[in-house]
Amino acid sequence: MTITKPRSDLAQHDDAAIRPFTVSTPQADLDDLHRRVREARLPERELVADASQGVQSQVIQNLAQYWVERHDWRAAESRLNDLPQFVTEIDGLDIHFIHVRSPHEDALPMIVTHGWPGSIIEQLKIIGPLTDPTAHGASASDAFHLVIPSLPGHGFSAKPDETGWDPQRIARAWTELMRRLGYDRYVAQGGDWGNAVTEQMALQTPPGLAGIHTNMPATVPDNIQQALGNGDPPPADLSAEERGAWDQLATFYAHGLGYAQEMANRPQTLYGLADSPVGLAAWMLDHDARSYELIARVFAGTPEGLTMDDILDNVTLYWLTNTAVSSARLYWESKLAFFAPKGVTLPVAVSVFPDEIYAAPRSWASQAYPNLIHFNRLDRGGHFAAWEQPALFSQEMRAAFRSLR
Repeated sequence: MTITKPRSDLAQHDDAAIRPFTVSTPQADLDDLHRRVREARLPERELVADASQGVQSQVIQNLAQYWVERHDWRAAESRLNDLPQFVTEIDGLDIHFIHVRSPHEDALPMIVTHGWPGSIIEQLKIIGPLTDPTAHGASASDAFHLVIPSLPGHGFSAKPDETGWDPQRIARAWTELMRRLGYDRYVAQGGDWGNAVTEQMALQTPPGLAGIHTNMPATVPDNIQQALGNGDPPPADLSAEERGAWDQLATFYAHGLGYAQEMANRPQTLYGLADSPVGLAAWMLDHDARSYELIARVFAGTPEGLTMDDILDNVTLYWLTNTAVSSARLYWESKLAFFAPKGVTLPVAVSVFPDEIYAAPRSWASQAYPNLIHFNRLDRGGHFAAWEQPALFSQEMRAAFRSLR
């Protein structure tokens, strides 16, 4: 696969240069992937009738069969190569990004950051609706120029060869990327790690950043965090909306944090993810309960929001770039309290999708973001909002930033 060159090979180019990038996967790599999937040694079936022991055997068997027999990475590769892709070195690291300018010159520039276990694959469906709104039933006045980078150690960006690449450092790199692209006024968007990076950009208050949008906001008040951490009962004065968020968080803290704890404490131990594509797929599928339920339905033959190809495009990207462990290190690097308010004072827009890890109540969002310019609760969608519900997500982006144009 064509990926960025290691640091020692960069002496012949200007560090600030923006170089075109093309994905080109050797057939031998795909043959090796398919061989490993066919020869995967699977455990016995789970001993329960639900997903309480983890990713279910039938889901993995269906996934493996589809991966070998029907999934077409070349189609995904072609979709990526139809887009303008680039690499530029920032702070000693090659950063890969998609950069699609709108045909409407007065479009608002926006940098969109993925999370884990996502990638740039998450954002492909929103590129057309946001950059060319008139072709998708919207107004030219809502157009965006889009910059979609790959996080360091994820996908086609280079893997850090030193510690220190935490969300704060990535945020500074993103600010430099937007400066380098000539954008002196822009907005930023993210969920999951993308939210962490985007909020850090807002806290650093670079001159060009006008506001941010998040679909996984950090709004949980200190007293709620403490009660959840101590295993205390919920406060008696919670509203119905707040109690719903409490229940979601309590379930996630009790049953959904295993992957994050392992990656935050011992990411290098995850050698199996670099050796087994089926093991990698299972690890990536088990992110949060509602996303897994959606994916399980997809591999049972009921596409909704995501398809089998969507899911395997993303897993295959991680496999071919060998970024399972390098991406996991971001959990080790970050010292942020993920859901705690950070004190962002710039304009913030929030979209709440019901099947997110928790659906942030308006009361918590208003406290966390004193300059809240947009808040909307959607009727469907989850953690991978842009990927699952691109039409709703695009509508939210237009509404969220309309007041900042």
